[in-house]
Amino acid sequence: MREVRVNTSAVERRAATLPKRRTVKKDWQAAWYLRAITCIDLTTLQGDDTPGRVRRLCAKARRPVRQEILEALGVEHLGIRVAAVCVYHGMIETAREALAGSGIPVCAVSAGFPAGLNPFPQRLAEIRESVAAGAEEIDIVISRAHALTGDWQALYDEIRAFREACGPAHLKTILATGELGTLRNVARASRVAMMAGADFIKTSTGKEKANATLPVSLVMTRAIRDYHERTGHRVGFKPAGGISTARQATDWLALIKEELGNAWLHRDLFRIGASSLLGDIERQLEHHVTGRYSASFRHPLV
Repeated sequence: MREVRVNTSAVERRAATLPKRRTVKKDWQAAWYLRAITCIDLTTLQGDDTPGRVRRLCAKARRPVRQEILEALGVEHLGIRVAAVCVYHGMIETAREALAGSGIPVCAVSAGFPAGLNPFPQRLAEIRESVAAGAEEIDIVISRAHALTGDWQALYDEIRAFREACGPAHLKTILATGELGTLRNVARASRVAMMAGADFIKTSTGKEKANATLPVSLVMTRAIRDYHERTGHRVGFKPAGGISTARQATDWLALIKEELGNAWLHRDLFRIGASSLLGDIERQLEHHVTGRYSASFRHPLV
């Protein structure tokens, strides 16, 4: 673990090429946008969340694109839907009821989200309560201090305990990369999380000053690739925070395709944590079929 090194300059140069080397147009662009929708964890994590807001979000999760747009694209038979709906613990029951029969899982943020500084027994109890309430996926956040001080054993033990508390639920480990200081810490924390049993590694809570970036995502995806080559086990990747346009979404899809391959371009192994992104994708799809850009209020999320 301590031998892991990252060439920051090389990472930044490689990341800078991604938006330039991969461009898709016309029907191919629409297809990439539809794929991005199927990988979105549609999220609301606001202090003013209400049951009504969550129900409206779940309705959008079920029907993320207006029917006439799907028919114009000829894809109404594909059953396009988002990957999951992500909420705070208090909204799990509401989301479950609203998504009943859809096959869309409820994801809950947990373990002292977003700072990860609550007492450890309380963080474990929070995970267990969310699973008991019906959350099928749990997004936990690590203690940044373990990574910043190089106490990788403590970080492993923490994530391992979270993994056991999740039981049958999928565990997504948020590294809060904007607060880890260096890309080397990002690379090391990624490997520790995978070894401890994370089903996904995730960039950010969405609450940090710096959220998902292509350089950070490149380091994490290469850690995933290396782990797969060493163990044969596939771990998923989830960028979150700051991805708000359809064009940005295709940058991350291109990253996944080039670094990990097509096997990762599905909701089982790739997610985008976002809220406003879906509205822009729907707007771009409408432009594709009509040739006109519509006002954003025609594509509300809640």
